[in-house]
Amino acid sequence: MANKDVKQKNSAGRLITILIVLNLLAPIVFFWLIWPAIRCSINTQWKPIIYVYPTEDTDVTIKVSNPDDLTTTYPKYNNEWKVKALTDGTLIDSNNKKYYALYWESENNKKNPIKEDGFVVKGEDSASFLEKKLEILGLNYKERNEFIMYWLPKLESNKYNYIRFQTMDEINDDMGLDIDPKPDTLIRVRMEYKSLDKKVKVKEQKLSKVERTGYTVVEWGGTNIN
Repeated sequence: MANKDVKQKNSAGRLITILIVLNLLAPIVFFWLIWPAIRCSINTQWKPIIYVYPTEDTDVTIKVSNPDDLTTTYPKYNNEWKVKALTDGTLIDSNNKKYYALYWESENNKKNPIKEDGFVVKGEDSASFLEKKLEILGLNYKERNEFIMYWLPKLESNKYNYIRFQTMDEINDDMGLDIDPKPDTLIRVRMEYKSLDKKVKVKEQKLSKVERTGYTVVEWGGTNIN
């Protein structure tokens, strides 16, 4: 009987130990499982890509102001991007690999509440809205197409969306670009949006027409507001 009691006590002790360990690990496992969703939905600048259009084939170096915030880059960002930019927009790195744009994503720990200005757009009207506004902001047809192809699935399934385009000062404050040689025209489009169940009133944002002249660098991206 004594041996049986000892075995029962040992089994009970092991069970208690396992339950304690599981209780301690549960929050860690839960956080590990949901962290990718949290990171993508709250703290990420989504898909900023950079196009470079020189007037003649040119060696170009681009640096970002907050490299520690970068989470994903392609081609790999190593203190800078250094490429030969061709007049058709093709970018060639030191390994002779070709790209049509530079890609990055970053952490964004700033809160982006709904501002007093912007646009409230029906989800079903997202494509036509973006076509008009992106043309005003200086994107050509290819850049507009790529922007809309990426963002449309995130927008058109919502009943309404609050949409606002950040100012150049806001964009530069978040992630500045140091480009050598300096372009004649720099276009940076950063859309912030929030899904809405019903229409809300905001002051319509005023957008200024952007003209592209000479050696041009274009960037577009966006982030959601929670």
